[in-house]
Amino acid sequence: MPMSRRTLTALALTAFVLPLSACGSGGDGGGSADASGRIEGDITFQTWNLRANYKDYFEGLIADFEKKYPGTHVKWVDQPAEGDADKISADAAAGTLPDVVNVSPDLLAPLAKAGLATDLDKTAAQYKKEYLPGAWDGQRIPGLPGTYAFPWYLNTGPMFYNKALFEEAGLDPDEPPTTYDELFADALRMAKQSNGRVATLGNVPTIEDFGRYGASLMNEDGTAFTFNDAKGVELLTKYKQLYDAKALDPQALTATPESTGKKFLTGAVAMNPGSALDLENFKKQAPSLYKNIGITDQISNTGHVNMYVMGLMVNATTRHTPAAIAFAHFVTDAENQMAFAKKVAIFPSTAGSLDDPYFTKEDGTDVTRVRVAAAKSLKTAVNYTPVLFSDQMKTVLRNEVAKALQGKESPKAALDNAVKACDRLLKQQG
Repeated sequence: MPMSRRTLTALALTAFVLPLSACGSGGDGGGSADASGRIEGDITFQTWNLRANYKDYFEGLIADFEKKYPGTHVKWVDQPAEGDADKISADAAAGTLPDVVNVSPDLLAPLAKAGLATDLDKTAAQYKKEYLPGAWDGQRIPGLPGTYAFPWYLNTGPMFYNKALFEEAGLDPDEPPTTYDELFADALRMAKQSNGRVATLGNVPTIEDFGRYGASLMNEDGTAFTFNDAKGVELLTKYKQLYDAKALDPQALTATPESTGKKFLTGAVAMNPGSALDLENFKKQAPSLYKNIGITDQISNTGHVNMYVMGLMVNATTRHTPAAIAFAHFVTDAENQMAFAKKVAIFPSTAGSLDDPYFTKEDGTDVTRVRVAAAKSLKTAVNYTPVLFSDQMKTVLRNEVAKALQGKESPKAALDNAVKACDRLLKQQG
């Protein structure tokens, strides 16, 4: 499975609702199991669509663990990525959830609420210092005390920009915007200089943009969304100005990553998020763009870029807590994460790993060029998407943003409506 930024986004499927009556204790988040006993017994480890490309890595990892802890046996179950939420939900309801499960934060949240995820702050707090603070915090659930999964691999993506288009607009091609104010000023200038031919951006703002802009996204106890605050309204108002000036691509309301990528390829859009895979594509399909490509961090007012984080959850009902905790930690320790990162285009969540020359030294290749840029930003990155923000909520926000950009609603009314609808959906999650 290609581990690009888009792949990780796609893995964060819509949150599911567990029938709590079938799943244990409900509101306490679990975590009462004793992890101090002997590390032994049979456990099951579940991943999603990794066997085809990484069979040797995981089989070697399991063999190393079983050698380190005689008396343990790990059964590896790899499921198709499609339908992972339904599969986890069914296993949880039936009481057949594996001992260690690969989860994205949105899949973790209902399991923690149902008392099925072990609270690592209670059972494995000694390991916290081994991970990047942002990665560890990414496994917390609003409204629940504790941390419910070991951070595993991370990903992020830089912004690409077309230096030639910046230069044509009279902008410094070596000084791309780093804040939203700089971005908006540059975008309006580019649209004016090109008579609306070149838009700087090709996508409408998402929940991540509201976070990077500095808006509050959700209250601390996880019971209500708050992205309709003054900062949120300000961001959407600015995007409305871009849209009217054609500094935001006219087709942004219905854009997909693929369609925006094509516009960037042809010079109709000047900036676009991407990955090393995109650079290779530019080199083959658009040599003139490749020659003029610039790489910079995601735009942010907070000083922190967005990251995507995956984790390993330990089932709170496992009969072999010490072994399950030990295995989840083993898979996610610095040595094994580094080994995995050298096989896949992902980044380790362990503290200090991003200082390795693999992530800091360039060798002239495109893959390394992007890897170094992304790794640098990941050290202080955060996951802006609230773990309780489902795909259905993302659609609600996108639709309301479109109404504001088209002038059918004011930015304030659009965000008020989006928050109201998302809060309703939140209550339905239970």
